[in-house]
Amino acid sequence: MSKHSSRNPRLRTAEAADAEAITRLINAAFQVERFFLGADRIDIAEVRARLARGTFILAEEDGAIIGCVYVEPDGERAYLGLLSVEPSVQRAGIGKRLMDAAEDHCRAAGCRFMDLRVVNVRTELPAYYQKLGYVQSGTAPFPEHVDTLLPCHFLIMSKPLIPPEIQP
Repeated sequence: MSKHSSRNPRLRTAEAADAEAITRLINAAFQVERFFLGADRIDIAEVRARLARGTFILAEEDGAIIGCVYVEPDGERAYLGLLSVEPSVQRAGIGKRLMDAAEDHCRAAGCRFMDLRVVNVRTELPAYYQKLGYVQSGTAPFPEHVDTLLPCHFLIMSKPLIPPEIQP
């Protein structure tokens, strides 16, 4: 199967036993950020902390985790982050399937809006999320405790999960 063909992985929510595989996947998918980060994107302690607060939705194929996304519902808003797809199968629609599943998960949790952050130096990302209905809604500083090789900040993007015409 070519890397650009449509794939249909099984989606499921992560369990504690998935933490190591999730850490490896995220760091492989975020290798592209080494030009400004200079280090791994995440460690297993952070993955475990996120598993305790929110949910990772996984895409699996032949028993291997090939994609993930993290969501953390909080009242009527939800946070989405760490959308990651195994580099060898990127551009096959897995990210879009994970985004749809994340939005459905947060809608089911009663959330009306989804928020995400992208680093301003990843100039390809805003256009990707705009195609999925997200609009820039603000900026935020990069965490001070994270050393970066370039100055950077976050672009905050948001999307209503319920069409405005049916919101109360």
